[in-house]
Amino acid sequence: MSEVNEVKKIAVIAGDGIGPEVVAEAEKVLKRTEELFGHKFETEHALFGGIAIDERGTPLPDDTLAICKASDAVLLGAVGGPKWDNNSKELRPETGLLGIRKALGLFSNIRPAVIFDCLKEASTLKPEVLEGTDLIVVRELTGGIYFGEKFRRETENGQEAVDTCVYNVSEIERIARQAFEIALTRSKKLTSVDKANVLETSRLWRETVIRISADYPDVELDHVLVDNCAMQLLRRPSSFDVIVTENMFGDILSDEAAMLTGSIGMLSSASLGEGSFGLYEPVHGSAPDIAGQGISNPIATILSVALMFRLTFGYHEAAASIERAVKNVLDAGHRTGDIAVDKSSAIGTTAMGDLIVAAMSK
Repeated sequence: MSEVNEVKKIAVIAGDGIGPEVVAEAEKVLKRTEELFGHKFETEHALFGGIAIDERGTPLPDDTLAICKASDAVLLGAVGGPKWDNNSKELRPETGLLGIRKALGLFSNIRPAVIFDCLKEASTLKPEVLEGTDLIVVRELTGGIYFGEKFRRETENGQEAVDTCVYNVSEIERIARQAFEIALTRSKKLTSVDKANVLETSRLWRETVIRISADYPDVELDHVLVDNCAMQLLRRPSSFDVIVTENMFGDILSDEAAMLTGSIGMLSSASLGEGSFGLYEPVHGSAPDIAGQGISNPIATILSVALMFRLTFGYHEAAASIERAVKNVLDAGHRTGDIAVDKSSAIGTTAMGDLIVAAMSK
């Protein structure tokens, strides 16, 4: 447990699009936490993503990486946008994301998907289908097809492209153990998602997860093929508790799970390594279509701060204060446009942030 008066260093990366707007509200929450609980935070801002490409010629400047490495945690807004879509691979914001995960040793992405009772009407699914949904997707971050060899070649039938999916046993073991440990803190149920009927990497994945499961006899383990998992997330989402899966499958399934809540603007995430260090960010993207309009939803970023408090700093009381404040504000009927049934009554980014800060208490 961290000492109350210990200064925690947080690298703050606002990024692109709506990133600066939602991060600004999260920083208000940090200040309010200092006032309420006596915790001390030292923040340092850094360039990353598209804005870094424009100003520094690279999505991940060396000084940004140095700031992150010297910090206890990283708070990230969002990166990317159509402005950089046609750039070369080296000058794409997404390349910076892959690079920072590798450089910081962040091999897992934790994405909770919790249904707020007062927001069931915002989801496209029926309320009775959503009842009891509270799940976490644990996604492997540094292996798989995103990091495998990629190339194009000429053949007699024309050009073809190749993306290589590679996993080794140690990569699977460490993400599996982390997922089992998380399952132990919840309902002791773990679902491993793969495509073992087709892919050799998935067969190795399943074999490894089964072997690791022997060390966790109290956790109920089942295996679901990725296509079936995608279907069951919409059919019976409450049947899942902790889902662990490889990089690309996790990318897709966690976004699907996010939409169960009615808006991707509601969900936090953590990228973790071996120790307590973590990178925390909302699940949503940079939403360039609404950037600068002051209408984005800051709740996912604010809840990412709560996740940081729990997983990196051990500030459970402060985390609960944030989560309780978000719930109370939503229960009172306040909505940003993405979760409002009546769009005419929607409030803006700053107003939502201010209401949550005001609702925080010990």
